[in-house]
Amino acid sequence: MTESCYLVTGASKGLGRALALLLAQNGNNVLALARPSEALDSIEQMLIQHAPGSASIACDLSRPDSIAKAVERIAEHTEQLAGIVHNAGAIAPVKAMAEVEGAMWARSIQVNLIGVQDLTQQLRPMLGGDHQSRVTVISSGASLRPVHSWSAYCVSKAGLDMWSRCLAEEGRAVNISSISVAPGVVDTGMQREIRSVPPEDFPSLETFIGLHEDGNLVASDVVAKQLYELVTAHSMDQSGMRFDVRDL
Repeated sequence: MTESCYLVTGASKGLGRALALLLAQNGNNVLALARPSEALDSIEQMLIQHAPGSASIACDLSRPDSIAKAVERIAEHTEQLAGIVHNAGAIAPVKAMAEVEGAMWARSIQVNLIGVQDLTQQLRPMLGGDHQSRVTVISSGASLRPVHSWSAYCVSKAGLDMWSRCLAEEGRAVNISSISVAPGVVDTGMQREIRSVPPEDFPSLETFIGLHEDGNLVASDVVAKQLYELVTAHSMDQSGMRFDVRDL
């Protein structure tokens, strides 16, 4: 078993993948968590080249049974987590509140918020104690302001910010810290998904198309470098705080 490592969710692509690779390149073992895919398989070999104790673990955060199995796999690799990066998230459904299907709305809350609590709670024996464990949740500007047709995403991200603050409050005495970070507008698959939504479902579609066409999206590896110090070295005094990458 490894002595300690970082767990990164949503690690098969985008910002999660960039953060996982950067952590490994700096000598940290990384457990890359994401839904099963060729991209998840490929990142495992890349991580192992830099940090041999790394691994990829398939997990669907919309399914409690999948989370439970992932926790078993994590326990096979480490007894202590130096940190968790809760990066996985779903933008769907993008549809007005009056029209959205209830099951899709609930799935978004499960993936973006409830799954975070479930996974972290089950990993609690691997956190804190003699060594500080740093939890970082990837937030969004949508946690602070409503966006038409993004109700599930806005609500879940706002809840995630408060979840981080609650974890910071309860974790302070046991050496567990938690921060949330808004990464700005990152060039990821989520942005492509947003641009593919029918215009009748999303009044701000042209704004997001313009961000892409005008080159205003930031590459994932650039944002990962900006976040690295916070992820790996934020202090207990910073625990409970919310950061915006554009202010770093």
